[in-house]
Amino acid sequence: MMKQYYIGVMSGTSLDGVDLALMDFTLNPPKLMATDFTPMPEKIREKLTALLRSGETSLRNLGEIDHQLGLLYAESINRFLQKVRLKSEDICAVGCHGQTVWHSPNCEFPFTMQIGDMNLVAAKTGITTVGDFRRKDMALGGQGAPLVPAFHQDLFFAAERLTVVLNIGGISNISVLEENCPTVGYDVSVGNALLDSWIELHQGKRYDKDALWAKNGKISTALLTDLLAEPFFQQAPPKSTGRELFNLAWLNKKLEKFTALSQPMPSPQDVQRTLVEFTALSIANELKKLQKSDRTNLLLVCGGGARNPLIMQRLTALLAEWRVLTTSEFGLDIDYVEAAAFAWLAYRRIHNLPSNLPSVTGAKSEVSLGVIFPK
Repeated sequence: MMKQYYIGVMSGTSLDGVDLALMDFTLNPPKLMATDFTPMPEKIREKLTALLRSGETSLRNLGEIDHQLGLLYAESINRFLQKVRLKSEDICAVGCHGQTVWHSPNCEFPFTMQIGDMNLVAAKTGITTVGDFRRKDMALGGQGAPLVPAFHQDLFFAAERLTVVLNIGGISNISVLEENCPTVGYDVSVGNALLDSWIELHQGKRYDKDALWAKNGKISTALLTDLLAEPFFQQAPPKSTGRELFNLAWLNKKLEKFTALSQPMPSPQDVQRTLVEFTALSIANELKKLQKSDRTNLLLVCGGGARNPLIMQRLTALLAEWRVLTTSEFGLDIDYVEAAAFAWLAYRRIHNLPSNLPSVTGAKSEVSLGVIFPK
């Protein structure tokens, strides 16, 4: 049987780099064959960080970043092919998410913007490329996010249990898989975005490796209470969010209240520890609403946050009624679940199969997501 190889490409809100996943869809369930990672070049990362913080740029700058990202994705794919000893003709298609620079599904004119020129990806790799996955769902009244729950359903559903897949990337989102119930999935809280931004601001590090800095901080109850008061947590799903809400400006507004009320300001390290608690507690609060008393409650964690021992420790402690594991223990590397999902989305688009879940995004109907850029 001819192999059905697809490559998924994902660069997320953490801006750390490009994840690549090679999937074989001749198998059922499909199998993750190989993975790779390309660090985000510093110049591109600086431009993206500035763009995401301000939400403003010139058309020239936007076009140039779009081009640079297209080249980065293409170069990453070509290196990956060399590494796994495959040729472009061995790959049916690439599914590339692009880099989200704005996601606004609830405004008067809903839109989402992912950049990274897919024409360049197709031209430089010689592989048919599928991109622009979110806007068709939004055109049908959906949030355009999250898109990964349909993939989670395909891989992790089991009738005898409640399964929740929790991806802790820059933002944390869940997929809820339950027998006789439509699958739902939505963003539940921030993930690593604030933690990474805060330690970079104060320590010059990209992330808090093994939570070593946070572990020696103390929780500020006052700050934690204020963070948890964010109205987003009271919104009913479907819902989605991103760095346009959970960013340093949002955090600094919370911290300014300490000065206004003449209260002692938490130290930067205490803020980091509080942010870990905020992330774990806001996630746990949502999961407690979902748990069942008559069956196993399984939580499968993936994404960069699954490597944070303090977050995992707190989730396990806060969720006594749950079995807390990672997707790696079910055959899908925690760092490459989203990249694998975009390979799956490309496979569905090439075969014109529906790939959104209206129960997740709120769209009016199922549709095959993505725009095809021929090689």
